[in-house]
Amino acid sequence: MKKLIGLKKIKTAVFISGRGSNLKNLIKFANKKKFPISINLVISSNKNAKGLKFAKKNKIEKKTINFANLRKAENKILYLLSKKKINFICLAGFMKVLSANFIQKFNGKIVNIHPSLLPKYKGLNTHKRAMENNEKFSGCTVHYVTSKLDSGKIIMQKVVKITKNDTIKSLEKKILKKEYILYPLAIKKILINL
Repeated sequence: MKKLIGLKKIKTAVFISGRGSNLKNLIKFANKKKFPISINLVISSNKNAKGLKFAKKNKIEKKTINFANLRKAENKILYLLSKKKINFICLAGFMKVLSANFIQKFNGKIVNIHPSLLPKYKGLNTHKRAMENNEKFSGCTVHYVTSKLDSGKIIMQKVVKITKNDTIKSLEKKILKKEYILYPLAIKKILINL
């Protein structure tokens, strides 16, 4: 691992759509001296996203983007990213699919956290699907974003045991706890060893 002394933090944008608990967690890590990113912009696809309050509280610029027209939305985001000199993007509960064109512009610099052990259970309702299939394990995955949904190269995973007493809610809680550990670890892994 490279020495982190004098580490220049990588300007990062976090994309959210909802409660923003992973955003809150990433802000906590980004505020640490030896963490490789600074969060300089929060983009939300939902003007009522609870996560926006974490951006406000931490004085991070935030923008809500209307995705009714994908091309317009992405052009607006690209403009904001270039204005803020953003070099890295973390998706954290972002419920929109970015176009191949957008992803190409940030090739290898967009990561996502997904609440399942990919390649199993891409897309939505992962906990419900895992339980309906009587899986013994689930978990979370940090992966690179490509134009195919939840299909990019896996960076790291954490496994969670599904017990017979678990409900969808309790499984979600268990996995979320692991997400808070996994996402910062994965970011350090890829950015510190660049």
